[in-house]
Amino acid sequence: MEQEQAKEIREILKEVKYPGTPKNIVELDMVQHIRVDERGVAFRLVFQRSNDPFVQAVEKKCRALLAGRGEVDIETVFMHDLERPLSLEKVKHVIAVSSGKGGVGKSTVAANLAVALANLGYKVGLVDADIFGPSMPKMFGCEDAQPYMETVEGQELIVPVEQYGVKLLSIGFFVDPASATVWRGPMASNALKQMVEQGYWDELDYMLIDLPPGTSDIHLTLVQTVALTGAIVVSTPQQVALADAVKGIHMFESPGIGVPVLGLVENMAWFTPAELPENRYYIFGKEGAKRLAEEKGVPLLGQIPVVQGICDGGDAGKPVVLNPDSVTGAAFMALAEATVKAVDGLQEGAKRVRINKQ
Repeated sequence: MEQEQAKEIREILKEVKYPGTPKNIVELDMVQHIRVDERGVAFRLVFQRSNDPFVQAVEKKCRALLAGRGEVDIETVFMHDLERPLSLEKVKHVIAVSSGKGGVGKSTVAANLAVALANLGYKVGLVDADIFGPSMPKMFGCEDAQPYMETVEGQELIVPVEQYGVKLLSIGFFVDPASATVWRGPMASNALKQMVEQGYWDELDYMLIDLPPGTSDIHLTLVQTVALTGAIVVSTPQQVALADAVKGIHMFESPGIGVPVLGLVENMAWFTPAELPENRYYIFGKEGAKRLAEEKGVPLLGQIPVVQGICDGGDAGKPVVLNPDSVTGAAFMALAEATVKAVDGLQEGAKRVRINKQ
């Protein structure tokens, strides 16, 4: 009986749209722990951030819809205040690597950025959340690896594969990549949650999450599963890619998500022949992402040139940044340093805000 009443409350609250989005608060998994008894209705209302401007408006709408059902007890909590999963307790920063469209080299950027951060001496983890096209096992040369379970403080956790100083989990380790492409949204989202929440990550300075291209339910699942430090958006200089990059920036900065954009990465910025490292050929346009970064007021974290070594390294399972003295390797090392600086800048900004409030 109680389950039926809770289901009825959920149906009623589906009328509450989160401002600025087409989705309702039930779809966004903001309504949790519903309890119905003789006194009335009680439930938890989860927001991403404590500075969400729509808290009062959403609460007011919920109370209006439930008027006449006795007391309406709403516990408002914020995702960043909730207890983190055991697997993430020792993870300092979680960064999403995103792109508005496929084919811009997002996964290549994520893989090389992870290895570059490890080269700088940081403890790094990488989640291959590109469920529909998991490529990290091949890029890291560990397609035959088999992660195993380990009991940690009474909880069964998945031990990531370690390669090139990076802890790695990918859906590609568990299923045939060809079958992953036909997964529906809920299956893909659940797979992502399991890898993030049940991975035995231990201590990490940075966890990178390689997202599928575009905007989807998987992106919403991510921000509901873990408090992201920020997001990196990858694009090429082409206008069609830049248009989709704008969508990605707006998604992360929307009130319903509220994740800081650390900056843009312009991949395939120019072509440089390996034998002529000083030459630059702008085959996809010149500095399109740089101009977009200036327009949107976000940093340009790096410009990555195209050389034959990127493709060869990815296919061979050896990220090009393993040779940091190469043209592209140096570009990825510079990207890692810029990313660290951007994260540090967010922390300093947060400290200043707290000091001013006090």
